[in-house]
Amino acid sequence: MLLDAHAKGLIDVTILRLPDFYGPGVGDKSYLASAFQAALDGGTADLIGPIDVPHEFVFVPDVGPVVVRLLAESSAWGRTWHLGGAGATTQQAMVENMSLQARRRVRTRVAGKTMLRLLGLFKPMLREITEMHYLLTEPVILDDSALQNLIGPIAKTSYTEGVQRTLEALRAQQELPSTTTGALQHVGS
Repeated sequence: MLLDAHAKGLIDVTILRLPDFYGPGVGDKSYLASAFQAALDGGTADLIGPIDVPHEFVFVPDVGPVVVRLLAESSAWGRTWHLGGAGATTQQAMVENMSLQARRRVRTRVAGKTMLRLLGLFKPMLREITEMHYLLTEPVILDDSALQNLIGPIAKTSYTEGVQRTLEALRAQQELPSTTTGALQHVGS
């Protein structure tokens, strides 16, 4: 629909497709959100499986510079582009990376398609994920060579560094409320 509107001259459009994402500020919008939380607090990560299928994730802070460069290229308009992650990995490998960096084993609870269908009876969002489940059962690896040919080399944060930076940001976020509350109590006393 968007590309059709572009072709008719109604709007300027370019589309950037990403693999699944993670990073600071993403919150619960990432499939890996509960794994990051479990790495911090020792809980159990709720994941959608299978978790051993080759997959890519993009570190959200890497996306902005790509968008800026893409929008500056007039030949980018009217097309769809792919931005790959830092290479093939798996959800399991990402969880192991989190465990290593958090220095605690992250336990996992994995829901397959049948479980998603059952949970979808109570949570509409899980019903939608059930329809997209094929994105987790088949490898998702994006080829961004056309994008790199257009805008040049793309900086991609390694999974190890991305996990580290995400854990640091989550730790800082968790510490903020207690620090703020303590400061307010001190001022008020």
